[in-house]
Amino acid sequence: MQTVTVLPSLPQEVLAVLLSLFLGPPPACIRPTTAPCCLPEPVPARHFSIPMAEEGPIAHGGSDGSLEETPRKKKKYKRDRNPEDGKCKKLQNELKAALEESSRKLLQFLPEHRLPETRNGIQYLMNRLTGLKPDILLDPIHIGLFGSTGAGKSTLLNAIIDKNFFLPVSGSEACTSCVVQINTSRGKQHEAKIHLLTDEEWRDELKGLVELMDVDEDSEDDDERSEAALKISAIYGKEAETKSYEELCRMKPVVSIPLSRCILLKETTAKDLSDKMGPYIRNQSSPIATTSKEKDIMRLWPLIKNVEVTVPNSQMIPEGVVFVDIPGTGDFNTKRDEMWKENINKCSVIWVVNSFERILGGKTHQMLLNEGMKAFQSGMCRDLSLVVTKSDELDPEEYGKETKRDHINKHDAILERNETVKQEKSQMMKKTLMKKLPSDSEVVCKPDLVYTVSAREYWQGTTLSKEETEVPKLREYIRRFYTEQKKNKLLNYTTEALVIFSLICNLPSNKHAQSQLEKKNYLKDFITQKIADLENDIKKCFIPIEQPLREGVDEAKKSYKKTISDLLKRSHGHRGYHRTLKAVCLKKGVYASRTFFRIDVNDALAQPIYRKIDLSFGEAFRIQMSTRSTLKICLDTFKNAVQQKLQEAGMQPVADNNQLNFLNQETDFIVGEAEKFILQRKAEIYQSLAVSIQNDLLLYYEEAAMVRGSQAYQRMQTILSNGVMREVERGMFERAEESMRGHLQDMQKQITKKLEEDFSSVLSFAFCPWDQLDGKLPDLRSEFSTITNIHEALQSAKVA
Repeated sequence: MQTVTVLPSLPQEVLAVLLSLFLGPPPACIRPTTAPCCLPEPVPARHFSIPMAEEGPIAHGGSDGSLEETPRKKKKYKRDRNPEDGKCKKLQNELKAALEESSRKLLQFLPEHRLPETRNGIQYLMNRLTGLKPDILLDPIHIGLFGSTGAGKSTLLNAIIDKNFFLPVSGSEACTSCVVQINTSRGKQHEAKIHLLTDEEWRDELKGLVELMDVDEDSEDDDERSEAALKISAIYGKEAETKSYEELCRMKPVVSIPLSRCILLKETTAKDLSDKMGPYIRNQSSPIATTSKEKDIMRLWPLIKNVEVTVPNSQMIPEGVVFVDIPGTGDFNTKRDEMWKENINKCSVIWVVNSFERILGGKTHQMLLNEGMKAFQSGMCRDLSLVVTKSDELDPEEYGKETKRDHINKHDAILERNETVKQEKSQMMKKTLMKKLPSDSEVVCKPDLVYTVSAREYWQGTTLSKEETEVPKLREYIRRFYTEQKKNKLLNYTTEALVIFSLICNLPSNKHAQSQLEKKNYLKDFITQKIADLENDIKKCFIPIEQPLREGVDEAKKSYKKTISDLLKRSHGHRGYHRTLKAVCLKKGVYASRTFFRIDVNDALAQPIYRKIDLSFGEAFRIQMSTRSTLKICLDTFKNAVQQKLQEAGMQPVADNNQLNFLNQETDFIVGEAEKFILQRKAEIYQSLAVSIQNDLLLYYEEAAMVRGSQAYQRMQTILSNGVMREVERGMFERAEESMRGHLQDMQKQITKKLEEDFSSVLSFAFCPWDQLDGKLPDLRSEFSTITNIHEALQSAKVA
């Protein structure tokens, strides 16, 4: 009988990774919080501790779309689930089990390695295995619904998840200041987490709110002052808006605030959760609140940062799809505004949502589309669509007069108008997108840029069929996008696992230390040279941006006076803009105004530069293949050169096939990680122009925000106008130009440094002589068989 000797303990860094592979991450610790500064330590209110409802009936949509209760049918979900989702989940679970079993075996058998190069190689292997272990299907895909209040986002979401009146709609005065996130889970409970601002975050907002309440200024009844007063009085009571910042910090809030700054609601049915959740996310002026308890809850609205809603698994939406209801303009609070930007940038898909009435009669949707299009230049977005809601709201008689026809029924009129709007808005979107993106970009060429939706008709069906409402069409798009993304990711993970374990199993063939060392050094020298070539190629890739960048600076210097004048001066009828301007200054040039939409002085001043560089910037950072020089092509050229050299490095295809496959795969992986890094840095690089301008103007924003008394508005205008002029003369736009160049150069250096480190670790492991491993590795043939079967199944599904 063969005995196995357990060798001395592993190095701490290796052991930590191995333990995480075997045992999983440690449970999160809940630490007590200290009493806040501005808000005294509250007495917990009963309504913040809501018990979990007992098992009972489950909510389903009735014939009228209501959340009526029907007896629970435990097997119904299994019958209704999409077969493709079940297959993916089954294969994922098999892969996860095989990886966990392999990790357990490696934990038992991997010896201690004292040589630094061997230890680095094994550390790289452990990191790779750890990266293969997440639940692939639970890695979220974010779909952002971007639109202003009343656009119909909540109504649309209710229809897509098939739960009518689940989220409060605009008719219920829904609060749109915070981001609302909706996702599914494996559990049976409907949950909502209402996250509140921390004391520090509220203190930051409170100081600005008090500034907007300044009694020394004109007493016009403007929106900014009214909202500031409502927020302060909601937390501190009547007449609190007359208090100073210091006085408010000493006051006790009139509402109970949980120390955890998070309110958790759990219910068995969608209706029960909707009833409990409503008071938290409805606006303070909602007429729906009838009880004193509901009114007390609704006073918390100024503190609500974001809301996470989780519904049980649904046959309508795949698990892992996360909908994000994003307000149209951001928020006065710094933290909420940061979250606003983060949520836009992390979405893979953005739907700009607006109603028919607004899209035909105003320019709000164009402003929202511009914000959504920025995500292509600065975020993770891969697809953009305009979703026009309330398509059923049409008067056939009026439409007949417009189209010069005596009679047309409502059904035909709706469909005809929908098609007309699709064509017009699609052309408009393509024209706008082509100013910022290459003409052959996937989003520009896709067939469906515009959807026309009626959630009301989805439930009632009086005029349109369910298919004609296009709600099922959006669902099908989500499912296709999700399935393709997850299958590809699962196949990639399985392929990587197969190759990695193949090399582990065949490491005993690395018997000739000198030969392995020669191969490693030969490849290392070659790759080092190719990394240097790549660095030069990346520099060349940015050359097309240079000229537009300089031209943009010249344009910005010519147009800045008009830009700042348009921002600071408003035509007759815009009462209260002086206080809006103060809010802009308090927020360093960026403010989400409910009346004037989002105001960004820094971005507006940088727009002439952005307009010049958008095409070349988009070309350089594009992910699609192109005949031009792009970062992706530079990396692909580097990758192909390395993989070609691997074939020529003296490896015998039969003896070292696993070694060759491993090196080829890891080259793909390392270059893929470089592409992800570029995508992450892209936002910072693109935004560097506006950030640089903001930094140059900070002192003027601060000075203008402190202005008091008569003619405050005119003095603020003067300070900002003169400040911008002074900084332009001192080279503000040139510094912004240099800032972007610096960010591009820094990214280039980080890419090459990371490539050098990763390839050094890969080569150390792949060419590690067996005698240096000082032991044997476990038998992983069973895991190989499982992974091979999964791989074949996924490849067959992809071909099909």
